[in-house]
Amino acid sequence: MPKAKIGKKKEIKKTVKKSVLLFDNSKTYAIAEAVELVKKSNKAKFDASIEVHFRLGIDPKKGDQQIRGAISLPHGTGKTVKVAAFVSPANEKACQAAGADFVGGDELIAEIKKTEKTDFQVAVAEPEMMKNLATIAKILGTRGLMPSPKNDTVTQNPAKAVEELKKGKISFKNDDTANIHAVIGKISFDSNKLAENFNVFLETIR
Repeated sequence: MPKAKIGKKKEIKKTVKKSVLLFDNSKTYAIAEAVELVKKSNKAKFDASIEVHFRLGIDPKKGDQQIRGAISLPHGTGKTVKVAAFVSPANEKACQAAGADFVGGDELIAEIKKTEKTDFQVAVAEPEMMKNLATIAKILGTRGLMPSPKNDTVTQNPAKAVEELKKGKISFKNDDTANIHAVIGKISFDSNKLAENFNVFLETIR
């Protein structure tokens, strides 16, 4: 292995170790204090995202205990997402104006079926379009892109949904180990804004 790569790995381990030492595992931190520690420990040379992880204490195998939904954080996440809108011609212009990156109906579905390319992070659809999406359900489903009423991405007002998503609305769902993970902002965010985003998210899943 080249010496440069070995040196880089040692540098990363050293940086991580210094960051970890700032935290006391035996202590419970108030959100304001936790945010300040995260900011202080950040060594990234880019505007890193800040994530939260919740252990829910549910049985993920039981349907009535599933935690799932969508929320518009007061200060967004700082992340730009690409949105696809599967809509009828009557709603195409409104979705484009709202900021959708890909807009269309059967022709967009046919293109995805042919290329299997999905250059977007979230999809919105009119209820009437859902039956048409069946032909690419496997492609969208395996990538977590299938629209669902449970996170407000199947709606009679797709333009509004697109606008909210572009402003930072996020979806959340517990994983198979009964945990929830979400981005609540960027390291550059004001500490108060990060704390507000955290508190709103926490109240939503409680």
